[in-house]
Amino acid sequence: MSISHTRLRCITKQKKSNLSETEQIINVIEKFFEIGKTKNLASLREIQLDDPNFSSFSDVPPYELQDYSTTLMLEELRFVSISDYDYEITNPKISILGNCAVVAFELMQKGMLVDNKAYTGEHIVIHGRGTFVLIKKPTWKIVHIHLSKIND
Repeated sequence: MSISHTRLRCITKQKKSNLSETEQIINVIEKFFEIGKTKNLASLREIQLDDPNFSSFSDVPPYELQDYSTTLMLEELRFVSISDYDYEITNPKISILGNCAVVAFELMQKGMLVDNKAYTGEHIVIHGRGTFVLIKKPTWKIVHIHLSKIND
């Protein structure tokens, strides 16, 4: 399934009760990256499963498999450290397997990485890939995240 970024944004504006399973899943993925723009960090707790089964890998240190609480802390730090954040999701593939879903996609993220101590900033553009695993409990929640950079 290929859904454009514009289509993803339109879907998030619809009422959740009217959304198909695929659209609900897309909504969760969009909400995750929109946090980088809105800085509404509380939303991370709404869309990720607070459970020992939660895990994440990232392309920035620390590289070890992370649990829920460590992931939340690192995500919050990353999202508040980037100003003028924007992203684009392309080539999403969504596989729904009962109450589980796997979403794989390409991702471009950009913004200004801010160093508040030195009052400096560095413009960044990151091309990467993402895989999110979601479980329906009773709404779709992220249970695993894997983000990786594509070396240009």
